[in-house]
Amino acid sequence: MASERATRTTPFAAMDVLERANRMDDVVHLEVGEPDFETPDAVTEAAVAALRAGETGYTSSKGKPELRRAISAYYDRRYGVDVAPERIVVTSGSSPALLLAFSALVDPGDEVVLTDPYYACYPNFVRQTGGRISTVPLSADEGFRPRVGEFARTVSSETEALLLNSPANPTGAVLDGSTLEELVALADDADATVLSDEVYHGLTYEGEDHTVLEYTDDAFVIDGFSKRFSMTGWRLGWMVAPEEYVGHVNRIAQNTLICAPNFVQSGGVAALESGDDFLAEVRDTYRERRDYLVSEVEDWGLSMGYTPGGAYYLLVDVSDLPGDAFDAADFFLEDAGVAMTPGPDFGTNAEECLRVSYANSAERLAEASERIQRALERVEISAAD
Repeated sequence: MASERATRTTPFAAMDVLERANRMDDVVHLEVGEPDFETPDAVTEAAVAALRAGETGYTSSKGKPELRRAISAYYDRRYGVDVAPERIVVTSGSSPALLLAFSALVDPGDEVVLTDPYYACYPNFVRQTGGRISTVPLSADEGFRPRVGEFARTVSSETEALLLNSPANPTGAVLDGSTLEELVALADDADATVLSDEVYHGLTYEGEDHTVLEYTDDAFVIDGFSKRFSMTGWRLGWMVAPEEYVGHVNRIAQNTLICAPNFVQSGGVAALESGDDFLAEVRDTYRERRDYLVSEVEDWGLSMGYTPGGAYYLLVDVSDLPGDAFDAADFFLEDAGVAMTPGPDFGTNAEECLRVSYANSAERLAEASERIQRALERVEISAAD
């Protein structure tokens, strides 16, 4: 019989929609955060060279020293923050890094505070370690940006961890530096630890990214290569851990993950050392796609109520359509050939929404928009009849 932990783990709706869409012909995929850019040539060449050089054995569970040094240099160059390589643990993607952090930090019954909407997998990570979840409500009227006052009403002496995500999935909301600094102070007052998921850093369209490490050394930071360097299938991420937790995290990694693939780590070094120009072009392209799609949503007659500041997602309100968000997702997939993710996967404050990813080409976004418009017009005609 399956464990309670297993039975309480919910499906990841975006992947369910992807699997269903892949069984259909000619679907425009707006359901998953899958960059349509090719991995930079320098990254691929470095990984191939590493393979040819025989870099196929185990590395340290914390990762290759040269990659950890490159990550440390990235923090210095990007944020002016000194992060010792010894505090960095390389992982097979950012999701295992999150699970490692929760495993090192959370005991059964400990409270973890999330925003709502949240990335769909966050609650399952908390459940895997026996934690309990409290949420801070966010609204489209305020751009889904967290308010410190709302956190203050939720965070208490019972709180063990506060999980932040900026730029955020699924909203694209961005935390400014002053808010992040206030949230760090709030966590400190409650003797709680901040976990900051920064995997969409580099994809902020107005203002600057701020790492939580600008304001404290006593936080876990989760980051990776998938989004900004188009390396989703490479499965390479990292964690920066507070010094007192590094040994605990490393022991768990030794027993569960062993290490990230050797030659893939060499690709990560190349990405950090040569990817700035690539990222600038990617960011400009995503900004153009965002602006286009926000305008198109208005033409569809659907509501957003905000403009995302980063990442590559929109939350679109579909409450005016028949049925619920699952019905809306089914309708657009079956009648328009456009795959989008039902909002309930991302929390109660996304229940009447669809998450729409613009990590697809301008041509495919235009095709998706035309299909959606035609499908909605058919519904209007049918309703009029």
